Amino acid sequence: MSASVKESLQLQLLEMEMLFSMFPNQGEVKLEDVNALTNIKRYLEGTREALPHNIEFVITLQIEEPKLFGRSPDLDRQQQLLLNQGLTAYLGTFDPGELCVCAAIQWLQDNSASYFLTRKLSGEPSAQAKPVKNTFLRMWIYSHHIYQQDLRKKILEVGKRLDVTGFCMTGKPGIICVEGFKDHCEEFWHTIRYPNWKHISCKHAESVETEGNGEDLRLFHSFEELLLEAHGDYGLRNDYHMNLGQFLEFLRKHKSEHVFQILFGIESKSSES
Repeated sequence: MSASVKESLQLQLLEMEMLFSMFPNQGEVKLEDVNALTNIKRYLEGTREALPHNIEFVITLQIEEPKLFGRSPDLDRQQQLLLNQGLTAYLGTFDPGELCVCAAIQWLQDNSASYFLTRKLSGEPSAQAKPVKNTFLRMWIYSHHIYQQDLRKKILEVGKRLDVTGFCMTGKPGIICVEGFKDHCEEFWHTIRYPNWKHISCKHAESVETEGNGEDLRLFHSFEELLLEAHGDYGLRNDYHMNLGQFLEFLRKHKSEHVFQILFGIESKSSES
């Protein structure tokens, strides 16, 4: 077995491992030959003489629908939320595939004034005023990798600009946790993933209604970059795994151990062995 063939097969196994971590649900990744990975491992171990066939597989994806958002510095958080709820309800009347951007702009021109007026009226004192309930959201985001300096800088800048806390674990895989009020988290998610970040998905989200500022619900005190040890580069630049054992300990310290299996499809107790 030549060194190039061995390295190629090792990389194929590594890539399949990452695919199964990215798509852990049953049926998302389906091997055409269920013994393909076992045959490669046996060949690398020297217990199989014949060179294995190529790995053939099918990935079933759930594609999210594109969304439109309206923003204005003259609207507070609650009014902007109401504006986008109205816009979303209007766009829901369109048939799939129907052009809607121009219609959405016209809707904003025709209806946005009422949201500005509501804001002014809401500032007037009222004996019947009720506490405003907000949704506190925590999003767990998975990426195949996060290496590029400009992308890491952008993620930190967006996280610190918005009123959110959490972390960005760089390397392979890349993990982002963002927590705060729902509209802030959704703006963070919308900003970092567009226009062309393809290998990223929100694996899990946790939300709770609150009448306070949400500070008692936060698991993190700021939004920071998380750097862990790495291993297993196979001689390739920027192709290494982060130390998932260290990451599990980090999650435990922040009362989030349950997310480990959601992100990687692995029971946390097995990662300790």
